[in-house]
Amino acid sequence: MNLEEVRTVLSVLEQRERLIVKLALLAGMRPGEILALTWERLTGHCAEIRQRLYRGKVDVPKTTNSVRKVALSEGLLAEIESWRAVSIDINPKAWVFASENLKTPVTRDNCWRRRIGPKLEEVGLGWVTFQVMRRTHSSLMNDLKVDPKIVADQLGHTLDVSQNIYTQSALLRRKEAVDSLESALLNA
Repeated sequence: MNLEEVRTVLSVLEQRERLIVKLALLAGMRPGEILALTWERLTGHCAEIRQRLYRGKVDVPKTTNSVRKVALSEGLLAEIESWRAVSIDINPKAWVFASENLKTPVTRDNCWRRRIGPKLEEVGLGWVTFQVMRRTHSSLMNDLKVDPKIVADQLGHTLDVSQNIYTQSALLRRKEAVDSLESALLNA
C-alpha cells in the first residue's frame, strides 16, 4: 500500500481493529503475534513476542527469529494505553484482544471477516490482507532508507546467516525507525 492507502485503512476502522492493523503496519507484526499478546508482553516501548495464535491455538512463534522484542512508536504506545483504558480485563495475563468470553484471544478470521475486511471493501481496499500490511511495513521502511537489518529484526526475518549470527540491531534504533515511519504517515 502507499501512504494514502494506509491512511484510508486507518481512517475507517474502529479502535480495536485500528490498533490491530497499526501493530501490523507500524510495528510489522504478524497477525498471530498480535492476537496472542497479553498485557504483560507490552512493556516499556516494545512488545515481547513469545507466543502466537495459529489455527486457533496458542503456540510458539513461527521461527527462532520470530521470538523478539518489537519496537513500538510513541503514537502506537498511546493507542495501546487508550485501548487498555477501555478494556474489560487488563490483568497481566489477560489477552490484549480478548474474545467475548475473555478466556481466549479473538481469532484472526473472525476479526477479519466481521470487522476489518468489510470496512476495507467499502473503501476499495478489499485486496489488503495482513500479508500486504507486513510487506507495506517493509516497503515503507525501505523508502525511508531504514537499515535493512533493523527492518529484518523488527519483522522477525533473516537477511543471511552472517547478519543473523553476528549483527544485532539495537531496540532503541528500531524504535527510532518505527517512530520515523509513524511520523511520515502522520505528516505526509
